Amino acid sequence: MPLKITVIGTGYLGATHAAAMAELGFEVLGLDIVPEKIEMLSRGEVPLYEPGLEELLRKHVAGLPGSSGRLRFTTSWEEAGAFGDVHFVCVNTPQKHGEYACDMSYVDSAFESLAPHLTRPTLVVGKSTVPVGSAARLAKRLAELAPAGEEAELAWNPEFLREGFAVQDTLHPDRLVVGVASERAESLLREVYATPLAEGSPWVVMDYPTAELVKTAANSFLATKISFINAMAEICEAADGDVVKLAEAIGHDERIGKKFLRAGVGFGGGCLPKDLRAFMARAGELGADQALTFLREIDSINMRRRGHMVELAREAVGGGFLGKRVAVLGATFKPDSDDVRDSPALNVAGQIHLQGGQVTVYDPKGMENARRVFPTLGYAPTALDAARGADVVLHLTEWREFRELDPATLGEVAAHRRILDGRNALDPELWRKAGWTYRALGRPRA
Repeated sequence: MPLKITVIGTGYLGATHAAAMAELGFEVLGLDIVPEKIEMLSRGEVPLYEPGLEELLRKHVAGLPGSSGRLRFTTSWEEAGAFGDVHFVCVNTPQKHGEYACDMSYVDSAFESLAPHLTRPTLVVGKSTVPVGSAARLAKRLAELAPAGEEAELAWNPEFLREGFAVQDTLHPDRLVVGVASERAESLLREVYATPLAEGSPWVVMDYPTAELVKTAANSFLATKISFINAMAEICEAADGDVVKLAEAIGHDERIGKKFLRAGVGFGGGCLPKDLRAFMARAGELGADQALTFLREIDSINMRRRGHMVELAREAVGGGFLGKRVAVLGATFKPDSDDVRDSPALNVAGQIHLQGGQVTVYDPKGMENARRVFPTLGYAPTALDAARGADVVLHLTEWREFRELDPATLGEVAAHRRILDGRNALDPELWRKAGWTYRALGRPRA
C-alpha cells in the first residue's frame, strides 16, 4: 500500500510541503488549528505569495475541478493520527519576545496533540528549525504519549527552502538531510523521497543533533557571507573603493564563489535573523557560546546597514527629513515573495517616517502585508506614483520590475533626480545618463 502522509502546520513551509507531496503521488492530509486557513487552502487559495504554489495546490486539492484529489485539509488531530503513516511537523519556531532564544511552544504543542492519536507503527518527521537537542527530547516524549509506544518513531528532516523558489526546492532539492535512529525510519523516508532521489538529489544520513545543526549552520554561513561583503562595502566607502568590482574579483576564486556577494542593506526575513540569534542562544546554553561570538558581529553589521541607508537618504535631502518626500521601492525582504518579516526595506522606510519624512512605498507583492505592519506609511499603486514629487528615491528590494524601470520616465515625476540603490542592482550609467544623482552602498559617488 502507498504511504499516506500528513503535514502538521500549513503555513509557508507546510502548505508547500503538502502540495509537493501530493505532486509526488501521495495521499496527503494537511492539518492546522486555524479553521480560516484550512477553509482557504481547501478552496485552493494560499494566504501568501509564493511563485507556483497556488497552481500546484489547485492541481491536487480534493473537490476542485480537474484536480487529482490527493490533498485534503482538516483541523482534527484524531483524523490526522488515523490517516497518516508518515507525519511531517512543519510548524513555526519564532524568536521569543525579548530574547534571542527560539520559541518551541508550537512544536511542543503539535507533538502533545498528535502523539495520543498514534495507535500503530508510524514515523513523525520534524521539519521545523529547532535548537539542537530538541529531537532527542521530542522522541522520548513521543514514545511516552503515543499508544504505539516506541513504534511511534521520530526522524529529523530539515528544510532548505528559499522564498521565491520553495516549490522547486521541495520537488527538486539540492540535498536531502535526514537524522534517524533506525533503519526503518531511513527506509520510510527513502520511500517518501524516491522521486528526487532517482533524479540524483544527494542523500545525507546522520544522527539527530547533526541534522538539527545543519539548517542553522547553513543559515549562519550564508549570513556571514552577506555581512562580510557589507563590511567590505563600509571599507570601500571609507577608502573610495568599489565594492561591486571587489566582489567580482574575489568571486572568481572558486573557494569563495560569486553568490551572495552583492553589498546592500542586508538580510531579513523570517529565517536568517531569528535562526542566527537562536543558534547563539543555544550555544550559550550548551556552554559553547564562545564558538559563535562572531555571529553577534554578523548580526550587528547587518543591522548597521539599515541605519547607514537612512543616513545616506538624510544627506541626499540636505540634512533633515522634515517636509521631504521619500519614495521607497520595495517592502518585502527579498523579491518574488510577499514576506515583510524583518524586512530591511520596511525598516528603513519606518525609520525615515519616524524622523519626519513623508514616505511613500511601492512593492509588487508586499503592499498588503506592509500596510499591516506599518499602517502610517504612505502606499502607492505603482513605482511611478511612489516617485511622484519625491526628493529622493530609495531602491531597497531588487524586484525585476525596478531593474527595468525607465529612469527618464521616473525623472519626469520626481521632484529631484536622486536615487540611492540599496541593493547594487541598478545600472549606474543608465541612471546618470538620464540626469540622476546615483549613489549605492560601497561604491564611489561618481
